Amino acid sequence: MRWYVSFLTVLVAGAIAGGDVAGLAAPGPNARTTAQAADKAPVDVELILAVDVSYSMDMDELAVQREGYAQAIVSKEFLQALKSLPNGKVAITYFEWAASSDQKIIIPWRLIDGPETADAVAEEILKTPIRRASRTSISGAIYFAMPLFDENPYRGMRRVIDISGDGPNNNGSPVSGAREMALSKGIVINGLPIMVKEPSYSTMDIDNLDWYYEDCVIGGPGSFVVAIKDREKFKEAIRAKLLLEVAGRTPERRIVPVADKEPRVSCLIGEKIWQDRWGR
Repeated sequence: MRWYVSFLTVLVAGAIAGGDVAGLAAPGPNARTTAQAADKAPVDVELILAVDVSYSMDMDELAVQREGYAQAIVSKEFLQALKSLPNGKVAITYFEWAASSDQKIIIPWRLIDGPETADAVAEEILKTPIRRASRTSISGAIYFAMPLFDENPYRGMRRVIDISGDGPNNNGSPVSGAREMALSKGIVINGLPIMVKEPSYSTMDIDNLDWYYEDCVIGGPGSFVVAIKDREKFKEAIRAKLLLEVAGRTPERRIVPVADKEPRVSCLIGEKIWQDRWGR
């Protein structure tokens, strides 16, 4: 069974009520040196929000997505979860992506340690004009995200890439290779597959996008997927996912990818659809 929005209330309460922070993962084999880390201010989480702006997302979805992240960051639940952390601080950067060569940083690394800094980040997110672009390269987003951790002036106990999108990878390198590289660096990848519309051939959609994210995109200790199947629950799902990521917790009914298990949806399905449709 997979975890969906209907479980949000219970999970949000659990993420906030627990005084301890579960699931903290130490950096992997390529962790930064002690000398490098000593120069950086400590935070509990380094969180990269990687947001899909491909043409398959309509303008209303893009607006709701932006508002969802902004409102989640300033919500009382988020700020309460923040206070429960050992340092009470997270570092966040927010970028939008489409094709393998199209990524745009909307919010450079920012420290959130209370209401004032949360308000400032939310305001930055909302004031940037909304854009759309062609193609969908989840792998490009992951490759773009990884070096951002090295540029971050803050040192986190966990490093997380949070990817939202409404379709499979159809441009750039295969997504599985990008995922494995991120995992080798001790980075956790979580997913927010957006499934509020019926799959359409014209927009390169697929059935069971949540399965694709579970088997091909996410990975690392405690990784999870929150699938959005109801437009009215869009903002609620974003808030719940951020709460879980900040608190270092995971849904009770998450799916953990198994390396030697055949994916339920081909990890190259997006590339195949593009090839069948355009012949290149």
